[in-house]
Amino acid sequence: MAKLIYHPADSRGKIDLGWVLSYPTFCFGNYYNPERISFGALRVLNDDILKGGEGFGDHPHDNMEIISIPLKGGLKHVDSLENVAVIADGDIQVMSAGTGVFHEEHNEDADEAAQFLQIWVYPNQLNVEPRYDQLTLDKTKRDNKFQQILSPYKDDDGVWIYQNAWFFLGNFDKGQRIRYSVKSKENGAYIFLVDGSIKINGQVLNPRDGLGVWDTDEFMIEIQEKAEILLMDVPVNVDYK
Repeated sequence: MAKLIYHPADSRGKIDLGWVLSYPTFCFGNYYNPERISFGALRVLNDDILKGGEGFGDHPHDNMEIISIPLKGGLKHVDSLENVAVIADGDIQVMSAGTGVFHEEHNEDADEAAQFLQIWVYPNQLNVEPRYDQLTLDKTKRDNKFQQILSPYKDDDGVWIYQNAWFFLGNFDKGQRIRYSVKSKENGAYIFLVDGSIKINGQVLNPRDGLGVWDTDEFMIEIQEKAEILLMDVPVNVDYK
């Protein structure tokens, strides 16, 4: 029987630094909850609002797969690999930090807030050469279906990372029913509801709720109200420290 863990939006942490407001699902910064360390390989899921003209100064990462998904506005990225880029709604960005990389992110708009999801995934290979990639997605390919935006494979749809993980985004109309098959026996799925209302195995999710599902081959997603869904299929039956 499938196992579930439900994280309602109002149970998340809250980090308000004035220039950025972050709602972490899992432990991050000064938010600590021993029951919210990770969902398997999914280590960080932050729902961030960055004030106009503000940003994260130059800071380091290593041995982590870091994914950014803008929801509103644009972020300017600069890193020690000499990448300079802007990511906006409809894009996905990934960094394999590997042996170490420095980067900074700033809101391109001086007046309007930017919103984005910051996601960290434990890698399955350590100390790789750092890399950066970004992709502009065709959002029409997620109408009433899941669009793959990330996988472990360089020649597959979306960006890729050093982990047996798959990410999908979908926009679904009310009344749709989607059967999702988990990618492997080692994996589970973490569903983050960006907007709308859905039901999975009897559990209703509303905007910004999260639900982990594992120890099952498949499950059904019922769309209660028009919904935008991020689904992350990641290893769970592996010990990540």
